[in-house]
Amino acid sequence: MLSKVFSTVLFFCITLSFAQKSVKGIVTNSLNKPLENVEIYNKTTYQYTRSASNGTFEITSLVEGNNTIVFFLQGYQIEEVTVQPNTNTLKITLKELATTLSEVVIIKEKEKQFALNKLKDIEETAIYAGKKTEVISLDKITANKATNNPRQVYAQVVGLTINESNDGGLQLSIGGRGLNPNRTSNFNTRQNDYDISADVLGYPESYYATPTEALESIQIVRGAASLQYGTQFGGMVNFKIKKTTSKPIEVITRNTIGSYNLFTNFTSVSGTHGKFSYYTYYNYKTGDGFRPNSQFDSKSYFANLNYQFSANTSLHLDYTYFDYLAQQPGGLTDVMFEEDPKQSNRSRNWFDVNWNLYALRFKHHFQHDADFSLQLFGLNASRKALGYRTNRVSSSDVEGTERDLIIGDFVNWGAEARYLKKYDFFGKRNAFLLGAKYYQAKNSGLQGPGSSGSDANFNLATAEFPNYANQSDYTFPNLNVSIFGENIFKITDAFSITPGFRYENIKTQANGYYRKIITDLAGNILLDTSVDEENVKERQFFLFGIGASYKMKNGLEWYGNVSQNYRSVTFNDIRTTSPSFEINPNITDEKGYTSDIGLRGKIRDVVSFDASVYALYYQDKIGEQRIESPTRAAVDVRYRDNLGTALTYGFESLLDWNISKTFFRDNENFIWTAFSNVALTDSQYVESKVETIKGNKVEFVPNYNVKLGTGIGYKNFLSSVQFTYVSSQFTDALNIKTNSDDDTYGIFGEIPTYYVLDVSTSYKWKQLKFEAGINNVLNSWYFTKRATGYPGPGIIPSEPRVFYATIEFKF
Repeated sequence: MLSKVFSTVLFFCITLSFAQKSVKGIVTNSLNKPLENVEIYNKTTYQYTRSASNGTFEITSLVEGNNTIVFFLQGYQIEEVTVQPNTNTLKITLKELATTLSEVVIIKEKEKQFALNKLKDIEETAIYAGKKTEVISLDKITANKATNNPRQVYAQVVGLTINESNDGGLQLSIGGRGLNPNRTSNFNTRQNDYDISADVLGYPESYYATPTEALESIQIVRGAASLQYGTQFGGMVNFKIKKTTSKPIEVITRNTIGSYNLFTNFTSVSGTHGKFSYYTYYNYKTGDGFRPNSQFDSKSYFANLNYQFSANTSLHLDYTYFDYLAQQPGGLTDVMFEEDPKQSNRSRNWFDVNWNLYALRFKHHFQHDADFSLQLFGLNASRKALGYRTNRVSSSDVEGTERDLIIGDFVNWGAEARYLKKYDFFGKRNAFLLGAKYYQAKNSGLQGPGSSGSDANFNLATAEFPNYANQSDYTFPNLNVSIFGENIFKITDAFSITPGFRYENIKTQANGYYRKIITDLAGNILLDTSVDEENVKERQFFLFGIGASYKMKNGLEWYGNVSQNYRSVTFNDIRTTSPSFEINPNITDEKGYTSDIGLRGKIRDVVSFDASVYALYYQDKIGEQRIESPTRAAVDVRYRDNLGTALTYGFESLLDWNISKTFFRDNENFIWTAFSNVALTDSQYVESKVETIKGNKVEFVPNYNVKLGTGIGYKNFLSSVQFTYVSSQFTDALNIKTNSDDDTYGIFGEIPTYYVLDVSTSYKWKQLKFEAGINNVLNSWYFTKRATGYPGPGIIPSEPRVFYATIEFKF
């Protein structure tokens, strides 16, 4: 049956050609250099396209008579022309925006770009038709970019839940729709289209977050992205780094100071010389944090080198280096948090990350309207965690005792090839995508005794503590081969359907040993043995999905999609040695479906919106519960297992209103916008082998997730105010309520309702730009995470009121 379906999908990808009303052309700059990715919009038929790498384009589905075509590229003036079907080849020249324009005027020019809140149906060698997509344009945001403040950066992305930390934004933890936000592990995270997480299958956590100051945009594609980017339930997050300038050299340097001795420097250098272009940055961050024992220091470097062999062929090389060391103050119990959220009873906990990312991308545009890309990528990285991590959170750390040391080394590489072809079929413009990905990893995990001191010593202390019980050493060789494809079928000029498939061949392994020690009540060793393990899990399967889009002539679009999803067991699902934690040896992969139905678009040029309903069906969902150990009598442990089938569903809406265009259209130097981001969500465990879980709410699902904001600007002054409200959410499947008397653990319970107010401003003067703001203006004490391991265990308080100030110089 699967082979028949697969054959059918491939059959639909056959290229056929029929004549239709169209016009071709080329778009260049004032120096006659072809411009790539120019947005081309037919205001008459509401159709979108983009120029190819050689500046050429083709506008199809023209109506009889005049068609108004608009050309837009960031940094250039808008060009609008009128054409008729079968017009001779168009030659469009875009003029660069004058740098002397005010900030407000520049923003107004950028607002003229189309589909601000979503990706185009086709972007290079990717298809997004019928999917729920969101694009964050960073140059339009007035926010605390120096610390990657996620509340502000992701303010207009609906339904996200965020784990906030106080480490200067060195890591990103976002989730949504009942998916754990921890280190964005339920999304496929990418930078410039290549993977950046530790291990896509075995350990999909992101310890590295691209600095917001380096970003042009952030692309987010929800669950249906599984067909192109993997099997995950969350979808895909792609960090797009700024493009190179057309000047020979441009330098931007930004310095930020803030509360608790925060200091950051971001310096970028970019330029173009003939066929060669480059963009590079260095980012340094240091600070003390608002709690004792929470200092951090990080350095990151990035280089992007590009060579344009011809108008149709280019090569791109990326290298990313990231290194940081952070002291971790540990978690709190509910009682400790109520007494003093700033306190810390951990002075010997440390965390170290070293990340090296490599990527090489080849792009080619064929004359028969097809694009090919080949991306090679690799990672050589490590994360090291050291500290006293007993589940009895209130117990004081005593110097002279052993610490737990966990070291993970990640060495992996992969290749992803994509071929996208546009073709005519029964007079309609269609497109198909075929791709393949190879991914190989040989990672390792080591757990053993850490030294008795208080410094950041990440060497094993087996000689000092020979009877350390929680010791293990594993390698995790993973192999993944996948083939994927999608096709946009234009049924009419307005209606299209996009079926797709993904074939997965996955092999995950865990080879190594763990040490098993049993003692009597006096501490005498009764048993000391090493247990060897060799776990191999191989599986092959298909995932299918389909999307639909109906674009009305008033600029609105109905869209819908449904897709199968899959999540393989991770390293942590297979083995973590801890006396208070156990895993079901028969734990299995998770699978399910995601679906969206929504309406999006613009009402004139005043209001843009996206409103949708969704459902996420999650089978064999992995979670934890506190039970008596199945292997040790009268011992309570946290037990990880497949808990049951979960259903999450809700309504998500984003509305962006341009007030200045509504009431002050003639005032070129004034801008005033407001947005509303509302997610109403409910959830339930519809099935479970544990009676006390069936019917419960799903973890990490607040019923109400609301963000409201407004931005006001006049000439070179911009400001923004944002209010965030998130209702309470459970952190475990048993739905344990918050216990104000808990002075032992802090791991179990709700995350209470919280609200936060943020204010940011900026002012530009010649080559200088000044930014300042206050985060958490109302000084609310709240938390977004109950950590079961590092950086806890226990409650991790969020930052109180903090300020920041930035000065930028461009030359």
